[in-house]
Amino acid sequence: MTANTLETSKALESSKALEISSPVGLIAAGGVMPFAVADSLAARGIDPVLFALRGACDPVAVARFRHHWISVGQLGRAIKLFRSENCRDLVFIGTLVRPALSEIRLDWGTLRVIGRVWAAFRGGDDHLLSGIGRIFEQDGFRMVGIRDVAPDLLMPEGCLTRATPDQDAAADILRGREVLRALSPFDIGQAAVVIDGHVVAVEDIEGTDGLLKRVARLRGEGRIRASSGRGVLVKAPKSGQDLRFDLPTVGPRTVEGAAAAKLAGIAIVAGNTVVAEPQAVIEAADAAGLFVTGLPA
Repeated sequence: MTANTLETSKALESSKALEISSPVGLIAAGGVMPFAVADSLAARGIDPVLFALRGACDPVAVARFRHHWISVGQLGRAIKLFRSENCRDLVFIGTLVRPALSEIRLDWGTLRVIGRVWAAFRGGDDHLLSGIGRIFEQDGFRMVGIRDVAPDLLMPEGCLTRATPDQDAAADILRGREVLRALSPFDIGQAAVVIDGHVVAVEDIEGTDGLLKRVARLRGEGRIRASSGRGVLVKAPKSGQDLRFDLPTVGPRTVEGAAAAKLAGIAIVAGNTVVAEPQAVIEAADAAGLFVTGLPA
């Protein structure tokens, strides 16, 4: 995919975000994505307001934006703040270690719907986020996703890098998608590593970075005998997943992890995967000789 094609794809996608009302409330957890989304909104003249989760959101980076601090479990406080800022559209964004119910600071607004909160916790991450999202929607808000508010951050279809998948890598990609599709009903993870047709690891609670570190360790221990430059990290949303929440994400750290795991490349579903710092991703992959390719949805 050429640079011009990538820019055209982003421009076309960006036009889909114009129906979002301003300001947009970003329920901001960890990582760089809350700020990438906020910058994308601001660039199009839509005001972002960050509702930063204590213990997760970066206090230095969030200072660039209008923001409020909330704790996990403070649904009542959050709803009051959403209304005070006139935020009709809300987005969950960023990484968050799933808290235990005993760790949540409940307020009266949360106690009012504690039965629904408890039900949301009895499942995987997609079930949890969808459940909390429904609580907000029943209070008159609209939950939207990155595809709605920052489509320019989504992976386009095609290869972004100089390196491209060969026949063996294409077969590994196909196997990886089959595995992720089969695991989807269990709401486990969104990534798998396949090397020469063998599924060597799937994503669990430690996330994609942990998955790649595990593969690198297994290579170092001689448990994976395939030569360097073989195998693919495949990422895709779960089948039936609510695509407003918890889309798969790749960034420069993903590329670094794939290089350390001595893989051939990364394959991610176009339109349903977020690319953090896309230019840095391309440069890092080219430097490491890895491919990064967007798969048909």
